Amino acid sequence: MRLTRLFNHFFHSEKSGGLVLIICTVASIILANSSFGPAYHHFWEIRLGEGSVEYWINDGLMTIFFLLIGLELEREVYIGELSNIKNALLPIFGAIGGMLLPAGVYLLFNYGTVTQPGAGIPMATDIAFALAVLSLIGKRVPLSLKVFLTALAVIDDLGAILVIALFYSKGILWTNLLIALGTWGLLLLFNRLKIRNLIPYILGGIVMWWFMLHSGVHATITGVLLAFAIPFGKGDTKSTSYILQDFLHKPVAFIILPIFALANTAIYISPDFESLSTQPYSQGIALGLIIGKPLGILASAFLAVKFKICQLPSDLNWKLILGAGCLGGIGFTMSIFIALLAFDDPAIINNTKLVILLASLVSGALGFTLLQLFLKKSAAPDQSDVLIEKG
Repeated sequence: MRLTRLFNHFFHSEKSGGLVLIICTVASIILANSSFGPAYHHFWEIRLGEGSVEYWINDGLMTIFFLLIGLELEREVYIGELSNIKNALLPIFGAIGGMLLPAGVYLLFNYGTVTQPGAGIPMATDIAFALAVLSLIGKRVPLSLKVFLTALAVIDDLGAILVIALFYSKGILWTNLLIALGTWGLLLLFNRLKIRNLIPYILGGIVMWWFMLHSGVHATITGVLLAFAIPFGKGDTKSTSYILQDFLHKPVAFIILPIFALANTAIYISPDFESLSTQPYSQGIALGLIIGKPLGILASAFLAVKFKICQLPSDLNWKLILGAGCLGGIGFTMSIFIALLAFDDPAIINNTKLVILLASLVSGALGFTLLQLFLKKSAAPDQSDVLIEKG
């Protein structure tokens, strides 16, 4: 299997970013529960115009994160693992099962209640954290497993984006939405006219974001739409899409996502913490991520291979798929993001974040332990760099 240079860069950037996220999350929780807690919480609530600091991070900065996700999806669809339908089907089916079963588990506990809108929370996988944990295992990880988990997480993100667009948009202001979509149409026309300069796309993206922000559709969707308007060309190093994606990797991994983590994991751990386990939304999220994710991924992928829709790579087995499925239960960024859209009650949001963190921690530890157990103690060196040199 041949890895592209950009995929290798993406993998190493994401895993490094995941380690930074862990540090920021731990620091944020410690600060939130220290004597500085009230001041720390107040900082994120400071008003800047029509919203708080946290609001502009979640609706503004995170749009850049979604732009990067969109560029990665574009690359995968055109020249990456998803460009070959035979290679793409295994992670596609795995991702579908890994989204539907956790949502079903959540609804089993919350259907018909005020917390029912949280069904999208356990559907998500955090690419950065999942790859960070996988990287801790070292060079024994088969190349196919890296690609499977990355493709699965990217498809998972696409699913989360669709869920946000379809189920977490509020009352639609059609005039603003049509202006945003009209701007996107203009950018697509620029693409067709082979305009390669990034400036008109960036300016158009800002206009599109502003009207989307005031349309009722979540503004971060702008990032994904903009990504598919930016010229891809042949996808080589001179491609406008490649240049922007390459530029965004480090700012997103080491600035935007850590800021998001700091702003959204200022979680207060209350004295009655133990009662949290009795809440239906806590049970749905925890079981959805820890059990629903790996079982959904494993069962769906197994059935796809069983019915000869796709095939399992020669260097993988079902035990490794199960281990990767457990890493898929690391929700974090996308799960917290959906929680902010699903609930209005500050107490429920705070508790939900805590459950997401704990469930992600358990999923990560379980996936790491299983993969350590299933992988042979002696394995061939990682071939990615050799393949890149040959490619």
